[in-house]
Amino acid sequence: MSDLLGVSGRRILEALAQGESDPAALAALADANLRATPEQLREALSASAELSAVYRRLLQMHLEELELVERQIQQLHKELAGLLEPHQQAVQRLAEVPGLGVDSAQQIIAEGGPTAAAFPSAKDLSSWVGACPGQEQSAEICRSTRSPKGNRNLRRLLNQVAQAAVKTKGSIFQSKFQHLRRGLQYQPAVWAIAHRLCRLIWKILHQQVRYEERGPAVSAKAPRRRTAKMIRELRKLGYSVQPLSEMQVPA
Repeated sequence: MSDLLGVSGRRILEALAQGESDPAALAALADANLRATPEQLREALSASAELSAVYRRLLQMHLEELELVERQIQQLHKELAGLLEPHQQAVQRLAEVPGLGVDSAQQIIAEGGPTAAAFPSAKDLSSWVGACPGQEQSAEICRSTRSPKGNRNLRRLLNQVAQAAVKTKGSIFQSKFQHLRRGLQYQPAVWAIAHRLCRLIWKILHQQVRYEERGPAVSAKAPRRRTAKMIRELRKLGYSVQPLSEMQVPA
């Protein structure tokens, strides 16, 4: 189970907290699409019969605390969406990019502004974020690829977004990442994608254009699924979704 707090994991944990001790009954709560077989789940949950009441109560307390934190986070997201409502189209344009989403788009705009007006060029934004490698050269040989510290929040966010983008099947980011991996280790290659994303973010915000996928093998359904998901997230936060302009930008 890749996500212990996913839908299947939550169902199983809730049942454990409420006193269920039959491994077969607990395993039956898992989604049929999980990689683990029912037999593997029953074996993993075989110790549930010996779980004491004290640990079940502790588990229930942790689940209640988690639910409270999630409600508070959702409330803050809605408040942020209310503040960013005048810049909804900028949120939508960013959220269309593979690896990004509504939450990431809101964070980026909160940090850098809805049009990145403080940054005359993509290079300026990359430098401010700390997404561009430094240059320590001797005899025309670069001896350092370390990036400056920059904005820690956006650096962390860009790293997460880049790792998600390179996993988007057939996208230009996955293609570029695979090419970079021929000469770079995993993290430097991811960070190179993060730099590319940072420059793209500036273009989308500053020039108010849309992302257009140029990946070699993206199915026609993938962008539609991503757009449908984005619209659901926007409406859940209280946005009134309006059509975006037809302007586009290549990756």
